[in-house]
Amino acid sequence: MNNIEDAILTQKQNEQERKFGLRWLVGLSSIPLFGIVAAFGIAPQTDTGKVSVQTIIEQLPLPTAKIAEESNSEYWRAERIQRGDTVAGLLSRLKINDPDALSFLNSSKDASTLYQLRPGKIISAQTNNDGELLTLRYIHSDGTMLQVEKDGDSFKAKEEPVQLENRVSMKSGEIKSSLFAATDAINLPDSIAVQMADMFSTDVDFHQDLRKGDRFTVVYESFYNNGEPVKTGRILAAEFTNQGKTYRAVYFQDKQGHGGYYTPEGKNLRKAFLRSPLEFSRISSGFTTARYHPILQKWRAHKGVDYAAPTGTRIKAVADATVAFIGTERGYGNFILLQHQGKFSTAYGHLSAFAKGLHRGSKVNQGDVIGFVGMTGLATGPHLHYEFRIAGVQHNPLSVDMPVAFPIAAAYKHDFDNAVAPLMTRLSLLRGTNLASLD
Repeated sequence: MNNIEDAILTQKQNEQERKFGLRWLVGLSSIPLFGIVAAFGIAPQTDTGKVSVQTIIEQLPLPTAKIAEESNSEYWRAERIQRGDTVAGLLSRLKINDPDALSFLNSSKDASTLYQLRPGKIISAQTNNDGELLTLRYIHSDGTMLQVEKDGDSFKAKEEPVQLENRVSMKSGEIKSSLFAATDAINLPDSIAVQMADMFSTDVDFHQDLRKGDRFTVVYESFYNNGEPVKTGRILAAEFTNQGKTYRAVYFQDKQGHGGYYTPEGKNLRKAFLRSPLEFSRISSGFTTARYHPILQKWRAHKGVDYAAPTGTRIKAVADATVAFIGTERGYGNFILLQHQGKFSTAYGHLSAFAKGLHRGSKVNQGDVIGFVGMTGLATGPHLHYEFRIAGVQHNPLSVDMPVAFPIAAAYKHDFDNAVAPLMTRLSLLRGTNLASLD
């Protein structure tokens, strides 16, 4: 009996010890981490009020920093070209203090293209700590890079092509006053604006047909180097709404390498003749059977159209042709006559100069520059006198029916449809929105 009571008492004592231990652990678990460390770092029944605290300060040696030799330091800097910049000014902003480098850039023919500075482009340079030029790089709009390098005590320059990244850009705009004002408002490159005018020139007369509220959307190529735009390519697709009527065009190149612009249905957008031989101008005198001549001081027929434009404006061949005459022709002044297929010919008068290399018998393609606007002959101001002749008889080029070119060949229709679909999707993405651009 006593043995049983002793066993029960022993069991209760063990249970009480286990409970006490459990309470201890639970209590410890509620103490922050540093409290646990302190609890295990202090012996039981220690009087913490009598613990002395001592501050020890020890001098530790600092590691010696290794400073690179300043004479070996090299830096790359880049500056964006601003309007009115000079080479000397750019070198100053690039922290280049090197008279020899400036002298080389001013005198070397190999580096002369550096003076074709275009606002917005980037020029970069590598220098040492003394501001001496080591390397200078500038990428031209044609995709070539001018690189100037220090070679011993002198410099050398070379040009080489750079790797360009092709991106597709999309922009949309609205005509409020003029085409160029609208394209400038959305930062559309002038080269793309000119292409768009050429594409739709057989359907839209950009001299007199534009109206406020006309809209356009373009999908075009852009070429970049290291994230910076270098140049623009061709338009891939475009849409122009003029006076409520919408025109669309896409670029397609067949397996033979022949490319051109077509409607989404495959109709050739390129007519046999362009409506106008100038990109942009205004009509100063139309086709009429009776006009008072300002120089001859009498009434006479004016069997052509006069386009007022600044001297030097480019004049284009309105169709493929052979030069039938080039030279001076009485009141026409400097004059060119182009003979086209069949009975069609076109005449261009009052030119200030002819395109280089052009002579009688020369072959020209539609859109080729054949001369420049002037005021030679009987002219009171710079303009182009343009005539459209059928069998030698002048007709009004603004109203005559122009022949059309051939549509997509049946053999390429399937490839054409596959190429057109994604381009039409891109045009639809911006149509009817206020989004100005998307890259």
